[in-house]
Amino acid sequence: MKYLVLVSHGDFAAGLKTSLAMFAGDKVDQVIACGLKNGQSADDFGVDFKSVMSELNDDDSLVVLADIVGGSPLTTALNVLGELGRLEGTTVVGGMNLPMALTAVVMKDVLEGEALAATIISEATSALQEFKTSSDEDEEDDDEI
Repeated sequence: MKYLVLVSHGDFAAGLKTSLAMFAGDKVDQVIACGLKNGQSADDFGVDFKSVMSELNDDDSLVVLADIVGGSPLTTALNVLGELGRLEGTTVVGGMNLPMALTAVVMKDVLEGEALAATIISEATSALQEFKTSSDEDEEDDDEI
């Protein structure tokens, strides 16, 4: 099975998993969320992450999404995955948001490697937009036209 692994500072990963259940509830059992708790050391997070990863089968593959590239949760998770021999074939993307995670969980079984990463990143960046609202003054101006 291919798992989506969410790693973050605090409860962001767990909250994102909860949100994913609203959109892709049938796939939420394939999502693993691990967060570096406030006050927890990176080493302690590594122990927790290793424990979770040790429950997977050797033939399971991973897509890892992280909140911050270079942050302690991601670097620690990658160190643990390296120790476990699980880095080969693992797709890793940072800058996690809901559109990115939703794309990853839906497309992880269809695409692989760079194609999957490119699709995830494309969806995440296209979701970033300024949302402009109109004010009452704008509406009055429209009425005069």
